[in-house]
Amino acid sequence: MFDSLASARLQDLHLFNDQASGLNAIIAIHNTTLGPALGGCRCLPYSSSDAAISDAMALARGMSYKAALAGLPQGGGKAVIMLPPGQVDRGALFQAFGDCVEQLGGRYITAVDSGTELKDLDEVASRTSHVVGTGQDGFDPSPMTARGVLAAIRSAANHCLDRDNLEGLHVAIQGLGHVGSNLAAMLAEAGARLTVTDTDPKRCADIARQFDATVVDSKAIYQTDCDVFSPCALGQVLDPDTIEALQCSVVAGAANNQLADDSCGERLRQRDIFYAPDYLVNAGGLIRLVLSRAGQIDQVEARVDAIADVLAEIICLSRQDQLPSNEVADRMAEERIYG
Repeated sequence: MFDSLASARLQDLHLFNDQASGLNAIIAIHNTTLGPALGGCRCLPYSSSDAAISDAMALARGMSYKAALAGLPQGGGKAVIMLPPGQVDRGALFQAFGDCVEQLGGRYITAVDSGTELKDLDEVASRTSHVVGTGQDGFDPSPMTARGVLAAIRSAANHCLDRDNLEGLHVAIQGLGHVGSNLAAMLAEAGARLTVTDTDPKRCADIARQFDATVVDSKAIYQTDCDVFSPCALGQVLDPDTIEALQCSVVAGAANNQLADDSCGERLRQRDIFYAPDYLVNAGGLIRLVLSRAGQIDQVEARVDAIADVLAEIICLSRQDQLPSNEVADRMAEERIYG
């Protein structure tokens, strides 16, 4: 375990158990050099505690790098709640989790993530002040996350596809949750053509009806002949098999940890597919939370739109140094974190 922490450069790992509520939670703090660790709380039915710990550690690292590239005074952390089987008293579960966050004394600030809702964060807020993005403060990160993905797609379309607008651009969206559905609406407004998939048929039907999108099954999305593939569900979807199946020029989506491992960045480069690093592309929500919490809400949109400029720099350096974009982004983030 300690070798894993050292390899990930993780500062600390906290495990919590509360028998009364059924809570089994992990909080991973990757780095606090730039400020207190901030990252969402996932609540999912993990197959094992090892899987939950691995997810928390990888996501915490991504949050450090995300804050660094976005120029934010925050470190990176992540929380994972292993969703108990059967009926769950979510109020009790998230109140117990709030007690866990409070124990860390502000070194970790939590927020919404996969499997959690604003009302869950309201329960957390009843036990700790170290939470942002609740139903009470109104700082929902999802629309700004989608805006950041849109900014990244615009930048990639400009620098990789030589397009100055999104009219007629074909984007295949994987996942139509809070971010994916917002992104679909923004792309449609910009004139893009959409192909979509989601595990929930109703979400697909709604997006198809609203924006004249084509619906495909979960496997066919990888083989869709499109300009941009946009993963907006869970991570590790880009592995050797799916990369080989891709029929796109750009990958730019909101999902965290899209690459199954770092070598997949080079696989994409060898196929002449530009990969927009996920922790840059999806930074809009974090920017929204951090600046809103600091009372700088008037700066949010401009800072989110600036994701396009950082991505343009990564595209340039990737071409210049003949390196996969994920390595370029990691190097930039590490220079800001570690000096």
